[in-house]
Order: sequence, then C-alpha cells, then structure tokens
Amino acid sequence: MNYRKILLSTAILAFSFHHAQNLKLNPTSAEERWKGYEQRKKLEENSILKNLQFKNIGPTTMSGRVTDIDANPENPAEFYVAYASGGLWYTNNNGTTFTPIFDREAVMTIGDIAIDWKTKTIFIGTGESNSSRSSYAGMGIYKSTDQGKTWQNLGLKDTHHIGRIVVNPENNNEIWVAAVGHLYSPNAERGVFKTNDGGKTWKKTLSADLNSGAIDLAINPQNPKEVYATLWYKERKAWKFVESGASSGIFKSNDGGESWQKIPTKDSGFPADENVGRIGLSIFPKNPNIIYAIVDNQKNRPASTTKEEKTEKSLDKAKMQKITKEEFLALDDKTVNEYLDGERFPERYTSENLKKSLRENKITIKDIFNYTHNGNDDLFNIEIEGAEVYRSDDAGKSWKKTNEKNLDGLYYTYGYYFGQIWVSPTNPDKIIIAGVPILVSENGGKSFKSIDSPNVHADHHAIWFNPKNDNHFINGNDGGINISYDNGNSYLHCNSLPVSQFYSVDYDLEKPYNVYGGMQDNGVWFGPSSNKFDYKKGKFDNGDNFKFLLGGDGMQVRVDFRDNATLYTGFQFGNYFRINRKTNERKYLEVPREIGENPLRFNWEAPFQISRHNQDIVYFASQSVYRSMDKGETWQKISGDLTRNTKQENVPYSTLSTVEESPKKFGLIYAGSDDGLVNVTKDGGNSWQKIGDFPGFWVSMVQPSSFSESRVYLSLNAYREDDFRALLYSSDDFGKTWKKIGEDLPAEPINVIREDHTNENLLYVGTDNGLYISLDRGKTFISANNATLPNVAVHDLKVHHRDNELIVATHGRSIYIADVKKLQKLTPENLAKDLIVFDVESINFKENWGKSYSNFTEIEKQNFPIEFYTKNAGNAFLKIINAQNETVKTINHLADKGFNTINYDLTVNATEKSKKADDGNVYIAPGKYTVEISINGVTEKKSLEVKERPKSKSKRVTEVPQGTMSPGEFKKWRKDVGFKKQL
Repeated sequence: MNYRKILLSTAILAFSFHHAQNLKLNPTSAEERWKGYEQRKKLEENSILKNLQFKNIGPTTMSGRVTDIDANPENPAEFYVAYASGGLWYTNNNGTTFTPIFDREAVMTIGDIAIDWKTKTIFIGTGESNSSRSSYAGMGIYKSTDQGKTWQNLGLKDTHHIGRIVVNPENNNEIWVAAVGHLYSPNAERGVFKTNDGGKTWKKTLSADLNSGAIDLAINPQNPKEVYATLWYKERKAWKFVESGASSGIFKSNDGGESWQKIPTKDSGFPADENVGRIGLSIFPKNPNIIYAIVDNQKNRPASTTKEEKTEKSLDKAKMQKITKEEFLALDDKTVNEYLDGERFPERYTSENLKKSLRENKITIKDIFNYTHNGNDDLFNIEIEGAEVYRSDDAGKSWKKTNEKNLDGLYYTYGYYFGQIWVSPTNPDKIIIAGVPILVSENGGKSFKSIDSPNVHADHHAIWFNPKNDNHFINGNDGGINISYDNGNSYLHCNSLPVSQFYSVDYDLEKPYNVYGGMQDNGVWFGPSSNKFDYKKGKFDNGDNFKFLLGGDGMQVRVDFRDNATLYTGFQFGNYFRINRKTNERKYLEVPREIGENPLRFNWEAPFQISRHNQDIVYFASQSVYRSMDKGETWQKISGDLTRNTKQENVPYSTLSTVEESPKKFGLIYAGSDDGLVNVTKDGGNSWQKIGDFPGFWVSMVQPSSFSESRVYLSLNAYREDDFRALLYSSDDFGKTWKKIGEDLPAEPINVIREDHTNENLLYVGTDNGLYISLDRGKTFISANNATLPNVAVHDLKVHHRDNELIVATHGRSIYIADVKKLQKLTPENLAKDLIVFDVESINFKENWGKSYSNFTEIEKQNFPIEFYTKNAGNAFLKIINAQNETVKTINHLADKGFNTINYDLTVNATEKSKKADDGNVYIAPGKYTVEISINGVTEKKSLEVKERPKSKSKRVTEVPQGTMSPGEFKKWRKDVGFKKQL
C-alpha cells in the first residue's frame, strides 16, 4: 500500500483549484454582518417553512454556560440569566420556570447584561467575553423597555464581544461599555465606550492598541464620576493563544470615564508587565476605597515553586519535559517503567529498549515526551503563576497580594475563561472567586475554601449577591443556575432549561429512537426522541430522561445500529472510547504509532465514523486517517499527513476536522483539515488525491451524496479569521471541480451540511445563526428559523433514516426534532402544484373529550393537526364532511405561503339531538369523513377515519398511572384505559 502517494493531474489541479486561488480571507465588516442579518430576516419572512414545527427534546439536566445574572434587589425571586449562546431568560418565581426573551435578534450570544430595576429597562452586551473556542461574535448593544418584548440595537456592532455594561443608577442615559473586540483578528472598535444619551451616540474614551480590549468595568456606587476599567491584551488564532501583554492593566477615571490614567505601576504592588492577562474588579460598596482585583498572571513560575516532585528519583510529565539525555539514562529502570506505565505506553516499550535507542541516537528525549503529549496537557499543565488576588485600600493607589498560597487548580492555564471576582455587599473581607471550582474567603483573600457542591457544576462565571443578605447568592456556571441561602453550604438546582451546547449528534434504531450527543463541558449523554420541552411550564413533565455516558467536553458520537448499544464517543483532543451503554463495557481507543514519528495532532473535535457498509469497520482521524476492521481492537494507518503540518504552537492545529465515507461506495472517503485541505481516496486509503486547497479556511464538513457516487458537498468556515461568509460548494466529479452554491445564504459561518436520504434535491445547512433548507440542491435556500426554532447556532444535523425526522444539534439550545416527511415530498413536480393536502392520520375516539373531572381544573382542549402546502398565501377553508355528505365543521384559516397546519379541536356543529360534553361542545363521532381544503380557487380532499376504541379482551391493565396524578387526572386515566365503574 502506498498511502503517501498523492495523485494529482496538473490540468485538473489548475481547474479544480481555480476558485480556491481567488478565495482570500477577508474579515467581515459590521455593515456586512448586519446586511447578513437583514438577509436572514428576508429569508424568514418569505420562508415556506414558517409553520414547520420543531420540538425541543432537551436535555436540560446539565443546562449550559451562564455568562451573567442580574436580580431585582427588592425581590430576588425575579432575575434574568444570560447564556453564552442560549440567549436571555427571565424568571419571576425564583427559577422555578424561565421564559426566553432574546430569540429573534441578530445574535443570541451574550457577554453581559445590566438592568435598571427602577424602570425595568434591560441592556444586553452581545458576544460572550470568555474567549472560548465557541465564543460567538455579538452585534453590539441591545436595549428593551418592555421586558424583552421588543429590542432596539444601540450600535457598537463591530465590538463582537462585550465584557461589561455599567449603567449609572441615577441616570440610565449614561452608560459605560467594556468592549473586548474581535476574538481572532485585530480591530479598532475595542476599549471603553461611553454614551450620555442612552446609546444614540458613543465615544471611545479608553484604548491601547488593536489587540487590547476592555474586559471589566466598575463604578464607585457613591460617586459615579469615579470609574475603573481593565484592559486585556490577547491574540487568539486557530493555532495559538497569547493571553497577556504589557498593555493589560487597571485604569481609573475621575471624570465619569472621559479620561483615564493607568493606576498600577511597578511600584504599586500590582503586576505591571507583559505577563498580565485578564483582570476582574470588584468594589466594596460601603467603602469604595476598598477594591479587589483578580489577575491571570501568565508569568512562568520559578522552578523552585513548581509542582513538588515526589522523590528525587521520580519521573513525571513536567520533569520529562526538562530532563536531559544523560539524566534520563542515569535513572533506574523501575523509575522509568513506572513513568511508562503511568503514561500508558504500549508494553513493547521498556526502560531497557528506550535507553538503548537513546544511546544509539535513534530517538530523542523529546520523542519520548511527545509520544503521550496532547492538547489536554497544554490546558492543565501548571507552569505559570496563574490566578492571583490583590486588594487596594486607597482607591487603587497601592495594592497588596492577598492569597498566601498559590491558587493552583482555579484557572490552570486558561484564565481567559474566567477572570472575575465579587466582594460581599456588607463584609469587606468576604470575597468569592470563580474558576473550575468556586472559592470563598472571609479574611480578605488570605485563604480560600471551596463552596462547591455535588449538585453544582464546575467552571463558574457569574455571581449575584443579595445586597441585604450576603449568605444568599445566585451562581451561574457551565451547568446553569444554582442558588444558595446559606453561604454555599447547600444549593438549589435550577437547571430546567434546554440550553446545552452540542457539538455533534447521532441516533439509534430503538422505538422510540434515542438521540446521542456530545456537549461543551458537559460530556456525552443520550435520551429519548419522544421528549418534548414545555416552554409554558418551563420543564419536561417527567424529567428529560437523558442519561450520562462520558465526561469532559463531549465530542462526536457514532452508534452501531445492529444492537443500538455499541457506540463510539470521546472527549476533547482525540480521547475516544468504545462503549456498550447496556453493559457499561468500555475500551479506550489508541491508534498505532512509533516513538520518533511525528506526534499525533487531534482536533478539539476529532473526527470519528462508522462504516455503514460494515459496522465492524470504523475510522478515526488525527492528522492522518486510521481504520479498524474489528470495532477498534486493532488499527491500520491508511493515509499520510493530510494537513499542511504547519504553525504548531500552543493550540493543536493542522488536524483533520472532518472525515466522511460515501454511503454509495465502501472505501470512498473524504477528509478535510482545519488548515484548508480536502483529500479523497477511492480505494480505501491506498492512494489519496488532493481536491481542495483553501489556505486559512477551516473545512467544517465534506458530505458525500447518497444518490450519486461522484457527488459531494463541501462547507468552509473562516470564523477563526473573523470572516463570516457562508461558503458552500458542490461537486459532481469527486471534487475535481467545485461549484459555489447557496449564494443567497446570509453572512453566517457554516458548520454542517447534510443531504436528505429520500430526496436528492433536499439539503440541510446549519450555521452560527440557524438552520437553512434547500429544495433545489443548493441553488436557493429557505430559512427554517421560526417561532419554534430560534436563531441559535447549529453545529450538527442528522436525518433519521427510518423515522424521517430531522435532528438539530444546537450550540446553545440543546436538541430539536422536526418531522420532515412532508418536506421530503416537495419534489419539483409537487412544488409546481397550487395546493397539497397531506394524508390525515386516523383518530382514536375517546369518550372523555370535553369532560370535566374536577371543578378546579380546566378541561383539556384537543388539537388534531391537519397539514397542507399552498403555493400562495390566502384564506383557506377547511370542511369536515361526514359519510352522508353533510358538512359537520367549517374552519377559516389565514394561510401562509408554504406549509400550514390547522389544529382541529375535534368538535362538530351541534344539532337538536346532539349530546354536549361538559365544555358545551359536541365532539366528532366514530365514522369515516372527508377533509376538504380550499384556497385561492383550488380544492383538495383527503380521507379521515375516527375509530371506535377497541374493546379490551382482558381486564388487566398494562399501562401504569403516573404517581403525580391529581384525583381528577387519575379518574380520567381510569376511563381512558377502559375502567367503567367508579371507585
């Protein structure tokens, strides 16, 4: 096998890469992004899918990342919660239920909120400020004066990420904004901005350079002229993250933010060098001279204070990184073998043979270290000072470091993700700091203790202190909302919201089928597709029934359809397992590699696939593609490095980001990389051909067709260069030539494209702002965002091949499902019709329709959907006609262009002989009927049967009543299952 051979024809190369040569990175301006939003609204307004119904199936158990909380100081049961990518939610019953109020604007990502509780005015700074991989760009400042019913954009659209909004409590026209700026590229619209006219005009009053943004703000509550701000220098690229710089620091204004002075100097006691990272501030309100700051100090820690070694002769990862060849050779074999065992080296490697290879110069110490080094080591390797707490008692003139011990384990190396501190409103010595754990100090920061709890998620981002009782606070973390009334000794768990951030999704073939997915910071879970979240109740009636599979940042999941139990999944940077969810048998998947070969480079979301031609065969990818013929027991490398193999810094890069096998042909495999290469093999990996070269672009998806062996779809994503264009292509010759499609898609980066398995013209596309569907193979697209699907990022899509349901994995609103059987029928022939009435399901007659079982509860209303498609909007008339050709019900319905649903309440016109139910209505009787719909002069008919309840031959009841039923509900249940006698 010659997998290193790359087959390229010069002529084909020139033709196929013509577009790539013209495709240049270009950060998208705020004006272009706003035009994209206008285009999205236009697509929504003209969409034939306005009435396509999506249901949210959760999960809610683990919730999602909170970025801010603001509660009513006079009534703390009323508060708002902002989510990183799940929008803004409101509760007035202490988190028992929540209502989403920011679903239809340009973005749903939020960095900070501020509420003027006197007027109930809401301000939102869009764009999460935590600088994570999935911190989506915002669109400036929004304002609502009617509790979120309507919103007004106040500008600052090119800030992308907002760290803080501060509103003058005496004058809500005076507002300060800490703008972080672009995440991945330099830009000017960052720093501190101020308005004196409620956001009509803005003035930038503090800035440093194109990479330094403002991350925090605080005002003296007794004197709003005194304002503090922190600047933060950072550079993030796909391959690196510089988290600190000399321009980072604390600034103070004495004139309401009009002018500023940097207050920590080298003599002030606060760090003032190029190692200063993100800084958070908190002012004690009763004595504003007391200020706390937490800083992410990126300074390398002196060797004498690094993690203590167990013994002089012990060997660990940190020591291995610095050891010399001579020192390694001097170690005894027991010490080396213990290190090899701890790092899970294959048994073929021993102290003896590694030392022999070192002496013969066949390998190096670096080769041994790199063999097990991966991206997680860079995340959790503590070689910097990390989080430090400082206090000033003289309004920032001088500072003193408070923590006597290093705060190891609070930030690790990723302080950019946290960086906030809160001082009690009543006790100047009580502070809370947040990172992976949540810690409290009651001695001014000298020592800290954990106030974590088993029902509180790790990774904390927001605290709201009750100003009248500092034992009561609300905690926002990567798992949602927790409330404590006893200083963190115990918490209420309010995670009833479907705001999980999914990376991937898959399904099985059970009935009802299960849905599986990996989530940011919340592991891998699975649950039933029959779930339905009730937004009015703010919960699932019986819990969401999702079950835990694996921890970490959950990544791709692939399910073996043969037993619906075997699955493959993992966490970040290629740590994957084969799991039997019924027996809990687990196997860690390791691909073969020899010491001295290039280190494996796994993407944050490493690609993994099951061959649907033979489900014993699976594929796994680092910078190369590996294949196992025996469900991951053994592996074979079937490609060379399919990336550019460049820019290796502190974030894994030049990795494969997508691998897909053709459903038409075994061994026809496409691979795309995060550095813009696309390759194909037609012979199972014996040879590979480069078919795409897009420098600087991330290949987010390569999707082979189910209908044509040579057809393939490609999506590119330049979000990591702040280029927001929707880049979508198709090829009918295995990628030799590419054609741009989706020209009417708005400027939103594309994460996924899927082809329907029943209709080759039907394509589904997920972007950072929603779902789009094409009925003509990408020539035009239709927005699927509607009242049941918000403008949320869509990371993955699957169409269940048995049940014909579209599964939508969102990064902020958990999972949605829509029945697309009707959509699949929209062939070119059907689209030409003026009216299509879809088949109507039969109805099982129930005697309890309209019956009352309690004087204290409402009678349940019936809703039976009758669906139709109309080419043009208009007044639709529905008739229910009985077997005697009598019209027993007429409904008028104002129909939209496209799909429509009339919810028939199952009532009919009353006659003199009619027997009315308790609600005063007459309900349809068993029999055969005709459903007739007329619109714009066109009429179509369908049959409807109302079936008698089948008589049970057995008196035994197989259904079990729910334990939470009220007496009236229990009485209704007895009648539903066939009991006639009263208790």
